[in-house]
Amino acid sequence: MQVITSKDNDTIKHIKKLKDKKYRDETNEYIIEGIKLIKEAIEEKVKIKTIVVCEDCENQKYIGQNILYEIAKYNCIYVNSKIFNYITDVTNPQGILAVVEKGDSINNINYNKDIIIALDEIQDPGNLGTILRTLDSANLKQVIVSKNTADPYNPKVVRSTMGAIFRLNIVRVDNMVETLQLIKKKGFEVVVTSLDTRNSIYDIEYKKKVFVIGNESNGVSKEIQKIADKKVKIPMLGRTESLNASVATGIIVYEYVRNVINKK
Repeated sequence: MQVITSKDNDTIKHIKKLKDKKYRDETNEYIIEGIKLIKEAIEEKVKIKTIVVCEDCENQKYIGQNILYEIAKYNCIYVNSKIFNYITDVTNPQGILAVVEKGDSINNINYNKDIIIALDEIQDPGNLGTILRTLDSANLKQVIVSKNTADPYNPKVVRSTMGAIFRLNIVRVDNMVETLQLIKKKGFEVVVTSLDTRNSIYDIEYKKKVFVIGNESNGVSKEIQKIADKKVKIPMLGRTESLNASVATGIIVYEYVRNVINKK
């Protein structure tokens, strides 16, 4: 078994460069890390390009023979702990990561669901990852993200999704206003959250709606608010006026889920 010990190795340099969004976009690849994510990638039949195993990392013993048997079917390389720590994005790594393809994103929006979630300049990677995980839990298979939203393939986002990223079609758009106007032509209403309304999320019908979740600091942009068909708010009994973007998304999505269950 050959163990890579040099940072000048071409594969190592390639993996290191995948920390940069521009390079991820150019190569259509990103990094996943940890036993759980790699197991899920295998189960979801994600296109795995390379698997890297740390030969002498302290936590390598937790990988287990079953996963080592599975990864042997792929292009697998071994590195020493110095090199693994050079390419990992985790403080306490499990000693295994993989380079995978993003897959073919379907840029055509699927209008078969009763609701669509659109993200308007969500900045925090943790928020974005949690939102993607929440959508997956509600069996919503797509999300529309604005050009200035955090990169869904950022390592922190990928970890936060807990594997949901493998099951979602992420439609990135250059102009969210134009995209929403096109969606409206398909019979959907644009709904934004706002404090400037008496309507709550419990007062509307969850059918043919596109919910826009706004930036953590500034909320939904004024341009999108102008074309919105409805403004709603999440009722709050305490003094706090706003909620974390991922929390707000979860409340809205699970009000949709409640409506779906009640119709059965």
